[in-house]
Amino acid sequence: MTATLQKSPATPALGGRSRPLEPLFRVVLLASLVIAVAFLATLLVYVLVEGWGRLDSRLWENFPSRLYPERAGAQSAIVGTIYVIGLTGLFCVPVGVMTAIYLEEYADRERWWNRMIELNIQNLAAVPSIVYGILGLGILARGLGFGRTLLTASLTLSLLVLPVVII
Repeated sequence: MTATLQKSPATPALGGRSRPLEPLFRVVLLASLVIAVAFLATLLVYVLVEGWGRLDSRLWENFPSRLYPERAGAQSAIVGTIYVIGLTGLFCVPVGVMTAIYLEEYADRERWWNRMIELNIQNLAAVPSIVYGILGLGILARGLGFGRTLLTASLTLSLLVLPVVII
């Protein structure tokens, strides 16, 4: 016995219906994109033109000051941000990469603890960042006594970023 194959009639893409307004829709989308990018470019140019004169070496060289605002800078904020990001990378990247390698290459998907690890990683990726902040404040800063330090900030940010690195 041989089966016969019937060819279906050729139909246009997307469900077989003609879409007469599609070119107009594409033009409207493109116009919206051009308008949005033009507003963004205008805003960026305005901020650069108005703010360029206020940027000088005092911003990077001086610490914040309430007493002398003409000499105030942002050195502590800039350096602190660089330290926090660097420490976060040192904590997060090795642990995240090793966990991802373990889960992809070595973990047996039939074991309950491996499924539990993957489920927890997916759940942690959905937690709002404010919850991580409260966790860092409550457990790391106050509970473990780290206080308001670079270590507390880096560990809290590492917990926030770790599920993304693993996934």
